[in-house]
Amino acid sequence: MSEIVSAAAPAASTAPSFTVVIPTYNGAERLPRVLAQLRSQTGVETLAWEILVVDNNSRDQTAALVQQIQKDWGDSTPRLNYVFEAQQGAAFARQRGIQSVQSEWIGFLDDDIIPADSWVAAAYAFYQAHPEVGAFGGQIHGDFEVPPPDNFKRIQSFLAIRERGSTAHLYRPEHLVLPPSAAWVINRRAWLSTVPLTPQLRGRTQGSMVQGDDYEPLIFMHKAGYSIWYNPAMHVHHQIPKRRLEPDYLIALSRGCGLCVCSLQMLRVEPWQAPLTMARLTLGNFKRLARHWFEYGDISRADVVTQCERAFFVSSLVSPLYFLSARLRHNRA
Repeated sequence: MSEIVSAAAPAASTAPSFTVVIPTYNGAERLPRVLAQLRSQTGVETLAWEILVVDNNSRDQTAALVQQIQKDWGDSTPRLNYVFEAQQGAAFARQRGIQSVQSEWIGFLDDDIIPADSWVAAAYAFYQAHPEVGAFGGQIHGDFEVPPPDNFKRIQSFLAIRERGSTAHLYRPEHLVLPPSAAWVINRRAWLSTVPLTPQLRGRTQGSMVQGDDYEPLIFMHKAGYSIWYNPAMHVHHQIPKRRLEPDYLIALSRGCGLCVCSLQMLRVEPWQAPLTMARLTLGNFKRLARHWFEYGDISRADVVTQCERAFFVSSLVSPLYFLSARLRHNRA
């Protein structure tokens, strides 16, 4: 579709100071609501900003949809751009977005995330006050098609929900406590100077629920000295359909969150520290699983939340084996 406006690299003097990047796979049904909400942002009258849709090898009408919206919007602000990324995986789509724009700051939104009217303005205010940070995320609230299971808050972080209070504070990358890419803002200079072009963790793809791809670049930035913050003034709502609350999906998702634990911890340490780190990680995860088993014992099939916790602890325990097998496959390739 040659008429689609791609994200050409503008001259530095004309580059917008903020870009909202939306990675999407088969997002034709979801994108209109996100884009409409971004176009109606408040408090951005003096801000030079744009939107970039990164089409991650979609098989639906995503490209045609963006083309039509571009025609409808015309030359109004924000400008809507489009770029295609053929390599499947959210990590590759995010990297394409970073490479396709020249803004100093980039806000990432998943295509099922609806930002509050003030999301862009709140992001702008925070990075103006904290120009040295590497990244920051805000509050992500769940918007459920059907009621979630009882005690869902115990596992809501697996669905990228973050409600960490009303006070700004630092995240703790050393404990893998970080904001999800569903709605975070990145210092592009920090990313380009610290994050490898080829990600080790690619994100969920067909047949794989392994997570960690959004934490990977944040760990690289933190390791280089950039701080990662929580900004409570930024609010979004995560649209969670019924199928994502079904037991099989939640358990698979929990398992995928656990399998990446060792891979992420290995990013934090030097090679000579890896054996001791892996041993400590294995022991710590064994203790957590043992405590969980002692507290809950055999789990009823109806207790979905506890099943998810158990799946996470078990997969965290075996994550060193997953890490080693992935490294072996990489070396053979």
